[in-house]
Amino acid sequence: MSENSTNNESQSKEQLPSLPVFTGHVYIFSAFDIGEDIKFDSVKKSKDVQTEKVNVSKFLKNYHLPLEIELPHPHDSARCISSKIHPFGAISLIYKVPITSTLQDLRQTMIDLDAKYQQDSIQDAYSIFKKIKPFTVKPSFFQLKTYYTVIQIDTKKDLSGPQIKEMYGHEIASLLRFETQTLSDYQKDDIISSSIGYFKKDLVIIDTEAAFIYDPQYEELLDFFELGNIQQLELHYFDKLLDKQLTTLYDQKKPRLPILSYMPFIGSRYFDPIGDLNRIKVDISVITERLESSIKIIGEAYFSEVYDLIITQLDLQSWQRSINKKLNIIKDIRYVYQNKVDANREDLLSVLIIILIMIEVFFAMTKH
Repeated sequence: MSENSTNNESQSKEQLPSLPVFTGHVYIFSAFDIGEDIKFDSVKKSKDVQTEKVNVSKFLKNYHLPLEIELPHPHDSARCISSKIHPFGAISLIYKVPITSTLQDLRQTMIDLDAKYQQDSIQDAYSIFKKIKPFTVKPSFFQLKTYYTVIQIDTKKDLSGPQIKEMYGHEIASLLRFETQTLSDYQKDDIISSSIGYFKKDLVIIDTEAAFIYDPQYEELLDFFELGNIQQLELHYFDKLLDKQLTTLYDQKKPRLPILSYMPFIGSRYFDPIGDLNRIKVDISVITERLESSIKIIGEAYFSEVYDLIITQLDLQSWQRSINKKLNIIKDIRYVYQNKVDANREDLLSVLIIILIMIEVFFAMTKH
């Protein structure tokens, strides 16, 4: 009996279809905010920093471009295919890691790769930061960071995008959420619902932290993910900056104003809440405009849909609304402060006028 059962088990194992092995790459995008501004002219003149022009995608405009910068030697980041600095004080890195695995085994691999390259990116970004620190306004390593991962799978002749989605939906969903166990049908359906493709063979699934690409012409899509990750970084930075402003205003129940701020004509030098707010709004507007208008996909319906999906999944519009809401709150509070100061300045000016009139009357009466 034992021999028969063993034979049956071995036969059943032989009858199980072997899981297909896929090849491809994992692209890991990381971005770090390291200061308020980077002086590109000074960086280009420096002998200690090796920079190159960025190869511009046909979907990106030719202004406000970042600089490609060489990782300082020595380094162990052979998988780093791009390292850039951005004029608004950011460093972005891209890692390209080849993979050969079943989708089931890739789930654990993804967790290991994520942990490794998050750590590697911090070390590589810091090595760049040390080189450009003298040319950075208010340098700080690092204030914020963002990551995004793209899993690119090479296409097979016998499998189309819809077939991949149908056969391996659970595995893809687990990959995009960095889970080793199979997710529920509800979670799976929610994740793979944000899928798109141009030709029948294509499949692109975009989630909040990672994307799955089954498309022979995938290179054209990578720039959108890099840009989306950097946009998320800057929106997080501005949101955090406004949080600090609100915290200061809430903690400071009665604003402590310098005495000179009440003086007419010169007081705005010492206290100008509306001017300070306008400077913040200008900074936010300029940088967000640079990022949003740096892409040109008019007439490209498919790429426009992909970019819109990235914006939706990264929740960029919600971050923008949060920033606008906080700006309006700060504006209302600062207008109250401004009105109070203006009223005090008017009162002080009225007192000075009355004093001058009394002095003039006194001298007039003295002469008579």
